[in-house]
Amino acid sequence: MTEIVVFGAFRTRPETVSERFPDDRIIPIADESALAAAAAAEVALSGNNPRRVQMLLEATPKLRWYHTVSAGVENMPLSEMSRRGIVLTNNSGSYDVQIAEHVLMFVFAASRRLQLYRDRQVRHEWKDHDHQELRDATIVVYGMGSIGTEVARLASAVGMRVIGVRRRAAPQEGASRVVAPEGLADVAAEADYLAITAPLTPATRGAVSREVIARLKPTAWIVNIARGAIVDEVALIEALRARKIAGAALDVFATEPLPTDSPLWSMENVILTPHTSGDSPRVQDRTLDLFAENLRRYKSGEPLLNRVDFGAGY
Repeated sequence: MTEIVVFGAFRTRPETVSERFPDDRIIPIADESALAAAAAAEVALSGNNPRRVQMLLEATPKLRWYHTVSAGVENMPLSEMSRRGIVLTNNSGSYDVQIAEHVLMFVFAASRRLQLYRDRQVRHEWKDHDHQELRDATIVVYGMGSIGTEVARLASAVGMRVIGVRRRAAPQEGASRVVAPEGLADVAAEADYLAITAPLTPATRGAVSREVIARLKPTAWIVNIARGAIVDEVALIEALRARKIAGAALDVFATEPLPTDSPLWSMENVILTPHTSGDSPRVQDRTLDLFAENLRRYKSGEPLLNRVDFGAGY
């Protein structure tokens, strides 16, 4: 029997975990005051809220494996987990479908100027706008992990030309070519859409820089569903104001919630969603399927899926 603490796991209810793993002891933690009950836990199923993570680590001296229900791990205390010998796995794969669909929704909306029609609809105005076709358009996907790969698959199915950017520039299905991060500025110049799907790490923070944005065509759109800090938001706003790029479709921002005084709210060449690209009624099932396979591996001493490389930061 394995002692598993469940605390603040996004869209994953403790009672559902108990039903799924009846042969293990599930320790549900409703709030911080009950953390003492987790002292015997060797496995944690939890989130990535920095304060909660730290409290959970302090309460679980026997912890050996932590599964976070987030895909990104930039808020996790990686050095402490490494020092304690705690294996960290993330939820990569549980968000691919819905986030890739969100990216394509942004791309379709941008190509058909949907946000302008919505504004006209509110004002009861009958007015048309110029449109673009997606077939033969180029999308540069910065970050070719599981989400980026799914974006590439969907985009290529529409007839778009896909250029991938990833740490190891190896050929990848769905992409016409893949380049290393050092080539981002060069391929950005070819992009009709620059989709950001990379994890936030020291190497990706600020990677979509003023220089990269300046290399984009005036007809290009930036699409970001990853992390706001990957983009130089000040430079982005300046480019949008000056119409140096066509627009931006954003689900993530440098500060969240997006401050009410941000100019991004009122720009007609911006489409916003409030960090919801990962939402789906199927997240819990995918999370538990992944966790179940890893729990089986954990018990049998096999390597775990989605193990985070503490050095790389993802």
